[in-house]
Amino acid sequence: MQQQPTLYVLIDIGGTAIKHGIATIDGTLQQRGEMPTQAQEFGGPGIVAKVKDICRSALEQYGKERIGGVSISTAGMVDPDQGKIIYALPDAIPDYTGVNYKELITQEFDLPCEVENDVNCAALGEMWLGAAKGCHSIFCMTIGTSIGGAMICNERLISGASNSAGEIAYMRVPGGMLHELASTTHLVKYYAKLRGCPISEVNGIRIFNEAEAGDEVAQAAIADLIEHLSDGITNVVSVQNPQAVVLGGGIMAREDYLRPRLEQALATKLRPIVLAATRIEFAKLRNDAGMLGGFFHFKQRQGL
Repeated sequence: MQQQPTLYVLIDIGGTAIKHGIATIDGTLQQRGEMPTQAQEFGGPGIVAKVKDICRSALEQYGKERIGGVSISTAGMVDPDQGKIIYALPDAIPDYTGVNYKELITQEFDLPCEVENDVNCAALGEMWLGAAKGCHSIFCMTIGTSIGGAMICNERLISGASNSAGEIAYMRVPGGMLHELASTTHLVKYYAKLRGCPISEVNGIRIFNEAEAGDEVAQAAIADLIEHLSDGITNVVSVQNPQAVVLGGGIMAREDYLRPRLEQALATKLRPIVLAATRIEFAKLRNDAGMLGGFFHFKQRQGL
C-alpha cells in the first residue's frame, strides 16, 4: 500500500478570527476553516481551548501517524524559542500573555509545535509562496488599524534584542510616528476632517471608491497617506536595502490606484540606483499568508 503523505496543522490566530488548515509539506492546503476568536469574551484561555479543538479534530480525521506537527501564527509578541506569548495587549486579548503553545501542544498531543508573530508569518508567507517569491531579503508592511512590519534577510526573520525588530509603527517620520500618519485609522480620521462628516460614516472602501470616481477630498486624503507611507518605506529601504517591500492590509488591495502614486512619491525620495533595485509588491496570499508563513517558520525550525 502506498504511504500517505505527512500532513501538518496550520493555525493563524488574529484578533477577530482564527484561521486554520491542513497542508502538505510543500504548503498545498488540503482544507481550510475559520472560527471567531472571541478574544474579548473568553480571552487567552478561550483561544487555547479552540487551538486544542483544532488539533484534536485533525488527529481524529487523519490519524496520529499522518500529522507531522502544528504551526501557529498569532497576534502578540512571541518568543519563538520558547513558543510563548511574551506580551499581548490586555485590551486586545485579555489573559493571553504567558501562553506557551509549544509546551501545551507537545504535552497534550505529542506533536512538535512552532510559534511566531502573525505579521512575521505573513512576511514569510509572501516570501515563500506570495508576492516576493524568489527574494531572500524583504520588508513586509501591513497597513490597517495600525502598521505592522517584519524584516527578513537571507530568508530568516530578524527578531531583534527584544523580539520587536520591524515594529515600524513607532518609526519617526516628518509630522510624528508612522502609525499616527499612515494607518487606515489615520486615513479615515483625516478624510472625515476634510469632509466635515462623522468618522462613523467613513471607511477605506468609501474613500477609495470616491477617489477613483474623481472626488478631490478623497484623493487628497489618500495623497496624504501616500506621502507619509513613502517616508516610512524610504527609511526602511535606507536601512535594509531589501529586494522587495511587500504591502499588505485591507486598503492595499487597491493596488491599481495606489501603485503609480506610491512609485511616483518614492521616485522623489530614493536614489535612482536604490529605487531600481527595490521591488514594490502588494501582498497576494491574503487570508492564507499567516498560515503559510507560520508553516514555513515551522519547517525552518524543524529542519524540514
